[in-house]
Amino acid sequence: MVLNFILLFFTAILAGSLVFFAPSWKDKYFKLFLVFAGSYLFSITILHIIPELFDSGFDSAKMGLYILIGFLLQQILEFLSSGIEHGHIHLPHGPKSKGVLTVMLGLFIHAFLEGTLLSHGTLMGDTTAHIGHSHSENTLLLGIILHKGPAAFALAAVLLQVLSKRWTLILLVVFALASPLGMISSSLIFQSGILEKEWIGVLYGLVTGGFLHISTTIFFESSPHHKLQLNKLLVSFLAAGLAIISEFLI
Repeated sequence: MVLNFILLFFTAILAGSLVFFAPSWKDKYFKLFLVFAGSYLFSITILHIIPELFDSGFDSAKMGLYILIGFLLQQILEFLSSGIEHGHIHLPHGPKSKGVLTVMLGLFIHAFLEGTLLSHGTLMGDTTAHIGHSHSENTLLLGIILHKGPAAFALAAVLLQVLSKRWTLILLVVFALASPLGMISSSLIFQSGILEKEWIGVLYGLVTGGFLHISTTIFFESSPHHKLQLNKLLVSFLAAGLAIISEFLI
């Protein structure tokens, strides 16, 4: 868990800090990386997270409902964050301070929730023992890291438009801490017995729905005019292939 904390934190810090050194980084490269991250995140959600949730002893009908609610919840969070988690680099209209506050609130909640999924190795051990396979949590960690990098870069780019470098860095650190705090908090809460184990399924279903929303939104927005773009198609296939290899062959 300590290694995961370090990787999540410094991924966000390093990716966000690129704004200070490469402010004119070409948009097309950023979009391609977004497509790669979105394709990988979608692939591991379909190949790894959803099968594990439906085969972990939770009520299947309720799990489907939790995933749907998570999908809709992410849409609400994106009203706050202005879609920065999938690459939008702009603040919502209105007063500057209110715009920064709503963006940070939406992004922090989203990042905190996705971090909870990384504690599943310690929380779901006995419920997944019967599945017959042992997925490495590294597959999921890589997906969150790939998603967190572009989000941190977009956040820093947005904040730097309206705030000083000092405050941009401070808020970047706050965002970088969100996922690690979510991972640690969920592990402590459930291991302490404060909440019933059924709530693990509720939480993970919500996060899974959020992953589906983010990854599919990236796909739709990468080709707004529904034109075939070979480079984005190849990047998507490459990311999906990496997810398949990491899930079944490593």
